Amino acid sequence: MTVLKTSLRNFLAHKGRMALSAVAVLLSVAFVSGTLVFTDTMNTTFDKLFAVTASDVSVKTREKAGAEEGAPSQTGKPETLPAAALQKVKSAEGVKSAEGAISSTSVTVVDAENKNLGAKGGAPTVAGNWTDSDLRAMEISSGHAPRGPADVLVDADTADKHGLGLGDEVRTITVTGDFTAEVSGIASFKVTNPGAALFYFDTPTAQRQLLGEKGLFTYISVTAADGVSHDRLKKNVAGVLGDTYKISTAKEASDEGREELGQFLNVMTYAMLGFAGIAFLVGVFLIVNTFSMLVAQRTREIGLMRAIGSSRKQINRSVLFEALLLGVVGSLTGVAAGVGLAIGLMELMGSLGMNLSTDDLTVKWTTPAIGLALGVIVTVVAAYVPARRAGKVSPMAALRDAGTPADGKSGWARAAIGLLLTGAGGLALLATAQADQAKGGSLLLGVGVVLTLLGFVVIGPLLAGVVVRVLSTLVLRMFGPVGRMAERNALRNPRRTGATGAALMIGLALVACLSVVGSSMVASATDELDRSVGADFIIQTGTGQPIVPQAQKAMEKAEGVEHITQYRMLAAKVTAPGGKAAQETIAATDPTYAQDLRRDMVEGEQSAAYGKNAISVGGDYAEKHGVKIGDTLSVAFTGGETAELRVAAITSDEGSMDQGAKYISIDTAERYIPAEKMPQNQMLLASAKDGQTEEAQAALKASLADYPQYKVRDQTDYKKDLQDQIGQLLNIV
Repeated sequence: MTVLKTSLRNFLAHKGRMALSAVAVLLSVAFVSGTLVFTDTMNTTFDKLFAVTASDVSVKTREKAGAEEGAPSQTGKPETLPAAALQKVKSAEGVKSAEGAISSTSVTVVDAENKNLGAKGGAPTVAGNWTDSDLRAMEISSGHAPRGPADVLVDADTADKHGLGLGDEVRTITVTGDFTAEVSGIASFKVTNPGAALFYFDTPTAQRQLLGEKGLFTYISVTAADGVSHDRLKKNVAGVLGDTYKISTAKEASDEGREELGQFLNVMTYAMLGFAGIAFLVGVFLIVNTFSMLVAQRTREIGLMRAIGSSRKQINRSVLFEALLLGVVGSLTGVAAGVGLAIGLMELMGSLGMNLSTDDLTVKWTTPAIGLALGVIVTVVAAYVPARRAGKVSPMAALRDAGTPADGKSGWARAAIGLLLTGAGGLALLATAQADQAKGGSLLLGVGVVLTLLGFVVIGPLLAGVVVRVLSTLVLRMFGPVGRMAERNALRNPRRTGATGAALMIGLALVACLSVVGSSMVASATDELDRSVGADFIIQTGTGQPIVPQAQKAMEKAEGVEHITQYRMLAAKVTAPGGKAAQETIAATDPTYAQDLRRDMVEGEQSAAYGKNAISVGGDYAEKHGVKIGDTLSVAFTGGETAELRVAAITSDEGSMDQGAKYISIDTAERYIPAEKMPQNQMLLASAKDGQTEEAQAALKASLADYPQYKVRDQTDYKKDLQDQIGQLLNIV
């Protein structure tokens, strides 16, 4: 009991230092707790959404198995199934009702002023048909459901964000053409809408405008009759459809959705936990330093306690109990701060377009338990060495001004290990500078940075003595007695000085590293753009949507433009001469692409790839499969025929622009892929006539006035966007 009272008294006597150390614990635990609360809240939100939107059984095409309903195919239209499949499903035993549904994310919706009505931050814009199944998740709060081609139903969140009301006109842009409709109704979600912008039409209009053909659906929603289980219903539906389609129960569809959500959350989770790890690492140094200083200050006190009968274990436990108090206080406040951090993240996601309601805020009992356990364990472990050192203070220390044992200098073993790690890191960094390829150089760079940082941390006390003496000679001496006192205080305990410096070094190293990486990325990308890109303008969306034909035709009429180069991505199964086959992506472009993007060549000329039945491959692919110029590749195009294409060029895979790409001409693609299956352009490249760059850019932008989803960027704009993206990432960090 005496030990506990002493620990509590000492803890309260050094509130300032304990508070600063508690902040380190607080930040560490806050990142962990905030991550857990945020991910749990996301899961709760989407679980509720999946629970009310998932049909008892759903049917969709196998091409999109595991993908979100309505996800666009290469053609810019979602994969479809025929109305005949719907009739078969209705005839299956145990089916209470079945509806054909249409959903497409390959759309852009604008208002009368051509303002994009889509969601922000990557959330999709979804257009489809209004069905009875939608009433499970939504209710019409004003107006009525779409009754004809002139009606559209809009979700309430989108209507509020963009000020839409009944009777307002919107225009929907798809690969099949543009069409207008008036808002006939507004529907509100019964659960949280994660951020998608939803537009509903009547079924004939959705089929004609979104799919380009009547009698098609993107999936079928099936409701079970009373007493029929989902598994039984799935089996019955499979009995009438066979294995042509992907059939899922509500649980299976929800599990697929959670898996996709998990892939998104993993990126943020790992980033947040990475920050937590850095905070814990810095916190360890601060805690060690705090307790080392407290033990040093209390040397006489500890000596007196030893002299009146306190054992080493009691002194040790006293210090560890102080650490326990620090860990508990820091962890509890860290858990509370973590909840606040999670709410802040939810607000941030809301500003980016993903709506997360605080009504769904989820704090499981495991969150404070994990936060408390981590904070306490890390704090106690960090304080163990100072506590053990305190236990070694002898009773004689009460009679003299003595430091704690082993305070004089760092051990030779520590110095040797530090020098070894630093030397190994230095060699890795030296090897990085001499690396010929980026892949190997990146690995060496990572190893070198980590080893060097660890080496400096371990060798900190030795470095502290050297650095302090150098600083004293250069700076401190000019401050007279104050400077000499500062030098002696710093040199009195090199280990403590090194620990303090190490905590600061880690933070500065992180900031400096990220700044250098960001600047290097911008410089590298800028240099590659200058070397490789010959086109004056790049036209594309920021969401990956294809460029609709009507927008392309409008651009082709722009004055001052010398040429426009198409760029289509084709899926195909490519078989190498050795017989090894793999699913690959092939770029189909116009011959002018060789001017618009100058590729370094391993063999041949890039322009040769645009001959009849010709193809170019990347250097790594050629080396891996033993492919040479003149060899033939068997290419089975998805949705088309199989072609035998001659290898006419081999491009270098150095650099990041189109690394490893395989090229064919648009003419070759059209020879083997029917028009209705031909993918749309992912981007267009354009070059201006001599001396008409500004005029051409203005003309291109004017031609796209009705299509706000596309950006016309020259190389300066492209570089600025790249810098802004990297800058946003660094700001978050």
